Amino acid sequence: MEYWTPSHHRLSTRLSRVIGLTAAVPHGLLCMSPSWADTCTGYDVLTVGPSETTDLGQGMKLTSWKAQSVLLSNDSKYNVLVGDCLGTILQNPDGKTQAAGNCARRDKDGNTESDAWSKASGADKGQWNAAGGTGKYAGKQDSGWYQQVYADAKVIVSRWGGDCH
Repeated sequence: MEYWTPSHHRLSTRLSRVIGLTAAVPHGLLCMSPSWADTCTGYDVLTVGPSETTDLGQGMKLTSWKAQSVLLSNDSKYNVLVGDCLGTILQNPDGKTQAAGNCARRDKDGNTESDAWSKASGADKGQWNAAGGTGKYAGKQDSGWYQQVYADAKVIVSRWGGDCH
């Protein structure tokens, strides 16, 4: 028969503290002000147009493409903006791809906005940054992420979010 000793009590006390902290820290994080949370979210619906692929050899390919874009958002100024996106996709010998490009769009009032976007090799999410604009988009330094949620030969839909002011 094993007896309860002071060393068991110290172990039990330490274990209780660790369990308590493990439970309290995530709860505390949930209760904090989400300063890192997205201030804007939406979808980008792209209708893919012409593309051209160049085989660079040894498993590398470079594709350039153009698409028409419609930005949709319920919580930001980036709602129903229409325009074009141009991009390049580099396929590496391991089959992973990286991509980069620019989009320029116009809203119903004629204001324009442009952004630069990129996606690192093998990443699920890409990054975007405001690159310029007129009217309500002038001087903006908005930035964020995007993630493809649907794609076929003609349409790409990406969900996006970020820090927009």
